[in-house]
Amino acid sequence: MPLALKSLIAEREILKNNLPYLLITSLLGITIFNTLIYLAGHTTTAINLSLISITFPVFIVIFSRIILGELITLNRAVGIILVILGVVILISRGDFSRILSISFAIGDVWMLMAAIIFAIYSILLRHKPKQLSIWALQLSTFILGLIFLFPFFIWEYVTLPSVEFDTKTILSIFYVGVFASLSTFVLWNKAIMMVGPSKAGMIYYTLPLFSGFLAYLFLKENIGKIHFYSMLLIVSGILTAN
Repeated sequence: MPLALKSLIAEREILKNNLPYLLITSLLGITIFNTLIYLAGHTTTAINLSLISITFPVFIVIFSRIILGELITLNRAVGIILVILGVVILISRGDFSRILSISFAIGDVWMLMAAIIFAIYSILLRHKPKQLSIWALQLSTFILGLIFLFPFFIWEYVTLPSVEFDTKTILSIFYVGVFASLSTFVLWNKAIMMVGPSKAGMIYYTLPLFSGFLAYLFLKENIGKIHFYSMLLIVSGILTAN
């Protein structure tokens, strides 16, 4: 609100004229996508979430071909294969038998649905009304997403035990709200406008590299040859595809 209220008021006529677009975008990208990820985390493992999340840029490429008519070039296809191979090596730590022994749960279905929905959301961003600023778009979709979620919030508040708001909980919510939600969505939306959903989707594959580096920095997790090889494949794949 402090960052975008001025833009929201100034562009209210544009928002009103594009209400159907905003309703669909906020329902998919804000309400359903986030809810499905948090639901998935309750019943599946981190390794499954990681494996399924890498399908999201692939769905972007497929939907970009169907909806926007973007060609799936040889470079892009080879790049995707290299990147997926790099991510799978990273997650399996070089032991592909670990992938074969993974068991699947209902959370995996939620995560796959989340990946498909976020791919559609990213395609929709490409069709953002030109007169509408990023800030007005973001605040309006956050408000609409909140409205869609509010009945479920009330239901959860009434039916489940109350949350104890200790320091850890408050800091977690603050991080998710400011960084994982606001900052990420604004930067992602801006990236889509500038380079398109397919290229932005490929850059998304750097996520496990940053996760590994931060795990080494803050959690003192080891970085070995497997991480180096997977990094080479991921970076090579991104450069080849883009």
